[in-house]
Amino acid sequence: MPPNTTATTGDKPGKSGRKKGRKARLIVLVLVLAIIGGIAYGAYWSISTVRASFPQTEGSLTLEGLSGPVDVKRDGYGIPQIYASSDADLFMAQGFVQAQDRFYEMDVRRHMTSGRLSEMFGKSQVDNDEFLRTLGWDRIAKQEYETKLSPATKKYLEAYAKGVNAYLKGKDGEDISLEYAALGFANSYKPAEWTPVDSVAWLKAMAWDLRGNMQDEIDRALMTSRLGPQQIADLYPTYPYDRNQAIVQEGQYDESTGTFEQDGGSSGSSGSEGDSSGSSSGSSSGSGSSDGSSGGTGTSGSTDGTSAGAVGSDAQSQLSGLYAVLDDLPTAVGVNGNGIGSNSWVVAGSHTITGKPLLANDPHLSASLPSVWYQMGLHCRTVSSACKYDVSGYTFSGMPGVIIGHNQKISWGMTNSGVDVTDLYLEKLSGDGYLYDGKVKPFTTREETIKVAGGSPKKIVVRQTEDGMPLLSDRSNELVKVGQKAGVGNEAPDRGDGYAVALKWTALSAGTSMDAVFAMNRAAGWDDFRAAAKLFDVPSQNLVYADTDNHIGYQLPGRIPTRAKGYDGSVPAPGWDPKYQWTGYIDFEKLPFEYDPARGYIVTANQAVVDPDKYPYTLTKDWGYGTRSQRIVDLIKQKIEGNGKISTDDMRQMQMDNDSQIARLLVPTLLKLNLKDPDVRQAQDLLQGWDYTQDADSAAAAYFNAVWRNILKLAFGNKLPRELRVEGQCLWVDPVNNTGPVDDTGKVRECGQRDAEQAQPDGGDRWFEVVRNLMQKPDSDWWTTPESGRRAGADHNRDDLFERAMIDARWELTAKLGKDIDTWSWGRLHRLFLKNQTLGTSGPGFLQYVLNRGPWELSGGEAAVNAAGWNAAGGYDVVWVPSMRMVVNLADLDKSKWINLTGASGHAFSAHYTDQTGKWAKGELLDWAYSKKAVDGGTSETLVLKP
Repeated sequence: MPPNTTATTGDKPGKSGRKKGRKARLIVLVLVLAIIGGIAYGAYWSISTVRASFPQTEGSLTLEGLSGPVDVKRDGYGIPQIYASSDADLFMAQGFVQAQDRFYEMDVRRHMTSGRLSEMFGKSQVDNDEFLRTLGWDRIAKQEYETKLSPATKKYLEAYAKGVNAYLKGKDGEDISLEYAALGFANSYKPAEWTPVDSVAWLKAMAWDLRGNMQDEIDRALMTSRLGPQQIADLYPTYPYDRNQAIVQEGQYDESTGTFEQDGGSSGSSGSEGDSSGSSSGSSSGSGSSDGSSGGTGTSGSTDGTSAGAVGSDAQSQLSGLYAVLDDLPTAVGVNGNGIGSNSWVVAGSHTITGKPLLANDPHLSASLPSVWYQMGLHCRTVSSACKYDVSGYTFSGMPGVIIGHNQKISWGMTNSGVDVTDLYLEKLSGDGYLYDGKVKPFTTREETIKVAGGSPKKIVVRQTEDGMPLLSDRSNELVKVGQKAGVGNEAPDRGDGYAVALKWTALSAGTSMDAVFAMNRAAGWDDFRAAAKLFDVPSQNLVYADTDNHIGYQLPGRIPTRAKGYDGSVPAPGWDPKYQWTGYIDFEKLPFEYDPARGYIVTANQAVVDPDKYPYTLTKDWGYGTRSQRIVDLIKQKIEGNGKISTDDMRQMQMDNDSQIARLLVPTLLKLNLKDPDVRQAQDLLQGWDYTQDADSAAAAYFNAVWRNILKLAFGNKLPRELRVEGQCLWVDPVNNTGPVDDTGKVRECGQRDAEQAQPDGGDRWFEVVRNLMQKPDSDWWTTPESGRRAGADHNRDDLFERAMIDARWELTAKLGKDIDTWSWGRLHRLFLKNQTLGTSGPGFLQYVLNRGPWELSGGEAAVNAAGWNAAGGYDVVWVPSMRMVVNLADLDKSKWINLTGASGHAFSAHYTDQTGKWAKGELLDWAYSKKAVDGGTSETLVLKP
């Protein structure tokens, strides 16, 4: 027990049952420790080592700094509900409780955001630290804390930090987490105290992971080495507004008022809200300049062709260095910037069985252990000016407040909007400066020292342009080639030793998103909600809303840049030319919203926000293509048009919808093919009568997805440059820029360079759209397989290529699942492995065994509503998932439902490490108690924190 704390425990109901559970866990621990006891490291382990970090969840503890007692009530899944009488006590207790369950995760996160991973994990993380120091998230977070956030927000952040530090007081690493005991083998690392800035910096990490189209910008540039402008345009088709609805249907921009107007004339103006004040920091700092271009998904370059010349045919190896750095950033945070999406929708009371709205949300993020989310309730015993919160939902460990959830009046959900808030710029270096508008501007510089566990410190110099753009090329030898080889227009300055690459990003300036979190937690209605959304500058998210007064709504928030006409931000731009600079930000009053639309529902799933004929600003050229969103719309309409009312369980079933839209498109053509091999025909017969659902036990889903994967590989994957293909996957291709030794036929052997989980074609709904457009062009060059891989007399058109894909898929699955198709199932291919995202991926083998879990065989698939995503270029394993699911019932909040990907605890042998995963995999939801009566009824353990 740490100093200055006392503990008392009395007999409580259910204690004997918990003793049995503890005894069972002890047996498991003994078995595991016996297994690892035979390994060299095993001598260091004991039951006391493993159990030392388990939190106290019953009895009482004394916490210095509390002004009154706080109750922490945990249910059978270890989910805490906190009851306090002041805001400061509430958030101090939140910090203490989250640290009890998740401090190691919190510590890794803050080391990542501050570029100090090397202090924990040694020299393997130096490159990551260099890149993260260059971005400077912690520096910006400090600016936010000191200059932008309201006094109330600072007070909450300080209280939270005080709670975390109360937990840390008197503890060694092994008292906090099993991982620290493991790290103790290699170094003498000791956790430092928590600071308010540590919490704020985590929002920067989330903004980075939800930053928009930067990856598409890189990929389009890389494609230019092998593909022409029209070919690249084929692979980035325009958004199908005629088929997949945009989010906002009943509103448009009004030129006469300069605001976005709801149909019927409402501008949706919102009131202010108490102490949510704080500068909006650019989210409404000026309308900028409308570029007049559509909001559709773009082509390979700008509309006038100028920016397309910024990165030309020699870009094959130029931006791959940047990609390698981005891809190597640790996923301990639970997310990354590739392939992610989310579903959220809300249905008005007129269409529900309760007569009040229902709101569903399931953010799609990379799978992590523990889950990026932490479920929690924060309750003031009496809501008053002294204690303003009665909110429950999903939090981030390391941050006070609730990110997604509900309070006593409103509920809200989020999906990534995908708006374009990043641009890459080529910079002409000149001496110690860079060229801009015909003049040499000096860089601002700072020196950073990176401390390395078990090694010598390393110093780096970070350079930034006058307007704060960091030079990413300083962090990668390959990026130096950008300036040496990048194709540019005829008026570009002499390249000399080369151009640098700089990043423009909205999150690189201080903002007020932390204020927005608390304002949203307190909001009592639509006006309050919009006032909170106005503060939510980064990352830009689709916000859906419902309240107990029977209203629903949608708001796009965020600091969203405007660009000069002729540049759409889809490819890197020449930084020396002023016309490529941002011209301002879109005013909040001009951003799309909806409130109580006549149709009675709102769906957001990363599709286009608004039709371009209703809105003059370009939000991005890289939307999701609306496959998931339109499926959700269709499911809602089917229910409504059948005169049915939607229930909470209907919403859950929609979340688990496994329908494959690409199968609906392709299977009729696949069934018409006359296959000669009886074994392949046997596999083809699986598709007869298939209902296109991708259930885990479906053999048809397994075979179709294998066919889809092989279609993509033959038609597109083998024609992409090596930087986009799977690492180690080698092809003989026509040489480009002396990329390797040439064989007797004039071909060169090129091997892929990208991690299998991030390679292209990934098979998502952009590729659905690509193939849909080509289905009516059966003789397109895309359907022609390169001669080096072609069978004699075949593969010259679509059907030939489809036939070969069906043959290849049959034998691929024979190798993976066996020749007997009766034993095939989608779940045997489509598996989820949960890995501790630090030592569980790179630690000793026995430690990975201890920390990791799985596999689970999953239903769902890429671009299905049940989005258990897989990368078609790399394989079938699940790479991103619905990281949580919730359905909020605004008629009776206690009848709401929720589930997490893993469990409340980050401790590997806790009963709550992955106790929700099995139910999550089956699509089940847990009861979500909110009222004090419901919480008390579900409480298994109570801890009283005393001043």
